[in-house]
Amino acid sequence: MEEQLHQDKTFEKITYPNKAVRGREFEDCVFKNCDFSSADFSNNRFTDCEFIGCNLALLRLSNSTLNGVTFKECKLTGINFSECEEFLFTVGFESCLMDYTSFLKRKMPKALFIDCSLKNAVFEFTTLTKARFENTDLAGAVFERTNLSEADLSTAYNFIIDPELNNIKKAKFSENGLAGLLNRYDIRVV
Repeated sequence: MEEQLHQDKTFEKITYPNKAVRGREFEDCVFKNCDFSSADFSNNRFTDCEFIGCNLALLRLSNSTLNGVTFKECKLTGINFSECEEFLFTVGFESCLMDYTSFLKRKMPKALFIDCSLKNAVFEFTTLTKARFENTDLAGAVFERTNLSEADLSTAYNFIIDPELNNIKKAKFSENGLAGLLNRYDIRVV
């Protein structure tokens, strides 16, 4: 990975924990079963890339671009996505462990979170219009001044979202999820 530009490459079983990989561009690349835990990937550009089965826990992404990047079956705990470049920030997640991640002030319309664990994740001041949280655990996740208009949380669970502090206009919730919307009123739904 020493080259500056990587196109249409597959990186498999690369182990770079606690190392720095900076100033690189990755286009249409696939990363399979790699370990980049606690690595520093600052100032990189990822375009239309896919991470599959990778350990990315505590990965640092300061000033990196994530444009059309998907993560499947990855460990992404403790990543601060709010340090990424805002421009072109488009990501999707499937079957990922994402506890303690931060999306503070990110604009993520139509973002996909499918079968993920987002326990204690931060979504303050985040734009999640038309986002989908399918079968996703949001226990302890923080939603404050979050735009969830037209988002689909009908199969999400364990969330607490204050309708007075967040925009939930036309968002979808299941009957089971109503308790998470009424938490501030200290009432019991039976």
